[in-house]
Amino acid sequence: MVSPLAYIHPEAQIGDNVSIGPFCYIDKNVVIGDNNELMNSVTILSGARIGTGNIFFPGAVISAIPQDLKFRGEETTVELGDNNKIRENVTINRGTAAKGRTVVGSGNLLMEGVHIAHDDIVGNGCIIGNCTKLAGEVNVDDNAILSACVLVHQFCRIGSYTMVGGGTRTSQSIMPYSICAREPATYCGLNIVGLRRRGFEREVINTIHEAYRIIFQGGLTLADAVATIRRELPPTPEISYILQFIEDTKQRGFIR
Repeated sequence: MVSPLAYIHPEAQIGDNVSIGPFCYIDKNVVIGDNNELMNSVTILSGARIGTGNIFFPGAVISAIPQDLKFRGEETTVELGDNNKIRENVTINRGTAAKGRTVVGSGNLLMEGVHIAHDDIVGNGCIIGNCTKLAGEVNVDDNAILSACVLVHQFCRIGSYTMVGGGTRTSQSIMPYSICAREPATYCGLNIVGLRRRGFEREVINTIHEAYRIIFQGGLTLADAVATIRRELPPTPEISYILQFIEDTKQRGFIR
């Protein structure tokens, strides 16, 4: 399962049933779980911690040092979950002293040319389109979809079940369950199609829609909008998540 044209450092830990193609490079201080497939010319550098069942396409570079001038060579990691598809020329940099690790969960599709910078945290079930770039310390919550050529500023957060349109540039967080697009980036409504496809019931969708009507169209300050939601809407998991998201993103704010 290992090409004679691949290089594997003798200290690297490789699981069972791992396929490693020609011209792959696997550094020391690397752990690769079972049932992974590395096509040709994949580079796995020091600090990588890779789960099971992932597929790496040619040119992917995992756990290169951060592109951050504050980095001083500290021991940090990239932690990759299970059953991810990492397409051609994807780069995932390891963490810095800020968090110590970059994390990509399970079941994600990272398309060609995606960059995941230092200390990012990407959840599960996300789709990140061709040439999308995440700056440092960005969080992408579960089941978010970022289309091609999206640029995300450092310290931003992308909410769950969000759809971000191609070519969008954002320096603020993007609310869960929403559609964000245009130039400059704007809230474009609820991601109703995406929520239906994910099995959200009509009543749940209507509750989220009402919360966003209050936030985005109610003419209220953000504090008053939050108070109105707490007073008028049921404390469902979705509403609780929205309110916590607002609280957690106060410093940078979110697209409105």
